[in-house]
Amino acid sequence: MKEDEHVKSESHINRLNEKYSIRNGIASTVVMNISNNYFALFAIGVLGASNYQVGLISSLPQFIGMFAMILCSIIIEKYEDKKQFTAYSIFFTRFFLFLMAFVMLVPTDYRAWTFVILVGLMNFPGSFANLSWQSFIGDLIPDERRSGFFSERNRILTMVGMAVTFLIGILLQMFAKSNPIPYQLLFSVAFIFGIVEVYFLTKHVSSKKTQPSKKTIEFKLDVTIFKDKPFIFFVICGLFFNFGWQMAWSLFSIYQIKYAMATGLWISLFTVANQVAQIASFKWWGKMADKHSNAKMMILVSLGMATAPIMTIMSTNLIYLIFVNAFSGLFVSGTVLILFNQLLEVTNENNRSTYIAKYNIVLAIIGFIAPQFGVYLLEVTSMEVAMTTSTILRASSAIFFVFLYVYLKKRNEEMKIVIS
Repeated sequence: MKEDEHVKSESHINRLNEKYSIRNGIASTVVMNISNNYFALFAIGVLGASNYQVGLISSLPQFIGMFAMILCSIIIEKYEDKKQFTAYSIFFTRFFLFLMAFVMLVPTDYRAWTFVILVGLMNFPGSFANLSWQSFIGDLIPDERRSGFFSERNRILTMVGMAVTFLIGILLQMFAKSNPIPYQLLFSVAFIFGIVEVYFLTKHVSSKKTQPSKKTIEFKLDVTIFKDKPFIFFVICGLFFNFGWQMAWSLFSIYQIKYAMATGLWISLFTVANQVAQIASFKWWGKMADKHSNAKMMILVSLGMATAPIMTIMSTNLIYLIFVNAFSGLFVSGTVLILFNQLLEVTNENNRSTYIAKYNIVLAIIGFIAPQFGVYLLEVTSMEVAMTTSTILRASSAIFFVFLYVYLKKRNEEMKIVIS
């Protein structure tokens, strides 16, 4: 009887956590879709940022995040309350959006650099929030629920993001491209939703108590990580894929705004088209990952993601670019869902926070180098060469995921033999 009550209690807690995770995610999605989506447009259209500065909007947060990850990896396992740690991290991250609303008070010559620096510094607490949230939610959502829950959660959040983005696009169309007022309003509203995001995070319920650690906080190189082959192989695959993926992030913004002359409404339509496709495909990716494995599906994801850069540069027609973004969205949903699930799969509960931290540290290095490399190629060659390079690298990453799939399949078969 007591066992049945325990199962019911665990089930009730899981349902609560899933409910609050979705609400927390909705608030987070609103924040991202009324701020981050328009950083490049604000920087170029209002502040007159250069290509190099636009590139830094993507890469500087990663560089600063790298140092944040190192610090966070030291303290996250020692911290008694992951929920509280995550809540504080999110709040301080969103506070930078509030500060961005006042960039126009800075002297004209320094506005673009001030904005770039604020975007970069925002990722210091942002990296804390990202790492602690991944570890926190990974502990709360049972293994058997992850693919189904996260695919459904992502689908809902994408629907919310699509609606918000469309409304923002209409709003921006009412103002001149160089008018800062709508952006100042967006950043302020984003900060308010950030507070809502923190509130719903604090409503999560932990099913197990975390005991305070009596260990002293010290930094040391954990060499055991290099002996964990599944994790190391995933890191190699993930980093190669992310380099090809992220090197084009700034290029897309520059191409759409400077080459195709897209306004706020068109940028919103690109995003909406991408999100509609994500909504339509999230559940499919979840089912296919359960059926064929995360590693196997990443092969298809890599090849699909490779089409976006090369297809984009075929035309500056804005309607055509809507369709390109829609097609790209079919694979973005797979990337978001499967990469995260694969990361959780190759880590275990005992060392998950530490391994996720180390993965994010090296990912931050790639996140800094890749966009800068993309802008460098643009400056010394052409947009066509830079985008084509991204396509080649993205497609090549499929080879790495083939090896990861074969290795994990062989390893699982060997473990079954040992167990039997």
